[in-house]
Amino acid sequence: MTTTTSQQELFRFLEDRFACAQACAECARSAALRASLMDPGGPKRRESARRSGILCAEVCEATCHVLSRQQADEREVRVQLEWCRDVCLECAEAFDGCPGSEAAARRCRECARACEDFIAVLR
Repeated sequence: MTTTTSQQELFRFLEDRFACAQACAECARSAALRASLMDPGGPKRRESARRSGILCAEVCEATCHVLSRQQADEREVRVQLEWCRDVCLECAEAFDGCPGSEAAARRCRECARACEDFIAVLR
């Protein structure tokens, strides 16, 4: 492998890591906002979506922290990304059933895709 190839791979790694962290931050904000707009004592489906949104925001925030650390262990990063991807997909499905939650569901799916893309770079 040449130095240029190594540099290109490093740049791609850093770009994908940043894109994933940015998607997580946007998803966390969107999920937290959507969850805050839902009544805690509302119908069971909405309450489930609210709880899912809160969890999604927390997991996305934690993923941002893991991605921002310089010395993060690759295994730890992979596990965090897989967890974030799964929680985001579950949250998107929960939001799908709630009117007005379309943008939050889309951001959750975008975050899940960004996590999956970064997982592929780690392989």
